[in-house]
Amino acid sequence: MTVHPSLQTSIDAWTHSIDAISELVNPLPEYEWNRATECPGWSVRDVVSHVIGLECEMLGDPRPIHSLPRDLYHVTNESSRYMEVQVDVRRCHTAPEMTSELEYTVIRRSRQLRNEKREPDAMVRWPGGTELSLENALTRRAFDVWVHEQDLRRALNRPGNLDSPGAVISRDVLLSALPKVVAKDAGAAPHSAVVFDVHGPLEFMRTVRIDADGKGAVDGSVSLGPTLTLSLDWETYVRLACGRVRPEAVSERVKTEGDQQLADAILAHFAITP
Repeated sequence: MTVHPSLQTSIDAWTHSIDAISELVNPLPEYEWNRATECPGWSVRDVVSHVIGLECEMLGDPRPIHSLPRDLYHVTNESSRYMEVQVDVRRCHTAPEMTSELEYTVIRRSRQLRNEKREPDAMVRWPGGTELSLENALTRRAFDVWVHEQDLRRALNRPGNLDSPGAVISRDVLLSALPKVVAKDAGAAPHSAVVFDVHGPLEFMRTVRIDADGKGAVDGSVSLGPTLTLSLDWETYVRLACGRVRPEAVSERVKTEGDQQLADAILAHFAITP
């Protein structure tokens, strides 16, 4: 095995999700590619274009030279402008062109990952011009691809894989953001505790505890008499945490017990993806 063992979990999760995306879109007729997704301004074609584009950048391919139209309302900052180039340049592509490019990109990227010999802490180029450790980059790609697989499934009414390897990685990525969301963004008081009780295909319970200095930490222990308990299903958790839906739109799916003002503040800051 040439791949470092600590990288294999992310590679396997990425493979599972990227194969699922291919299976979802390969049989789609042309009109289905124009279905809207929960990503603002993006269709099924656009989500697949985004996935292709970022994998091409991970391969080291040059970015397209392309000027964006000025009327894209969902492009609001430099980050979204950067991401939109790979999307907009493919908006005129047909279904066969999209599936062919996706297949070719997956083949190239899979070969690259199979032959990966670098250590997990090796620094690699990340889209946008920054650098990440190889381990972090692969985790983020597995997370991103799984989240977009779910975007496509909801748009196409083809639910599934909410408990897949990519789902497990995504759970851990999203949980790692909870201390900041609760302690810093929502302003939970020192010595408070907030419990997240998540049910569905991927069940878990986590407690965010705020210490005397106002810093948060997440653990799996049960908290007796927490300041607040938030109970919701896993898919709703993902949609909220990834900014796919506003809290008021899924209020009936989120149950709160305890400090309602803190609950509102947490939900208002729950989205962690751009």
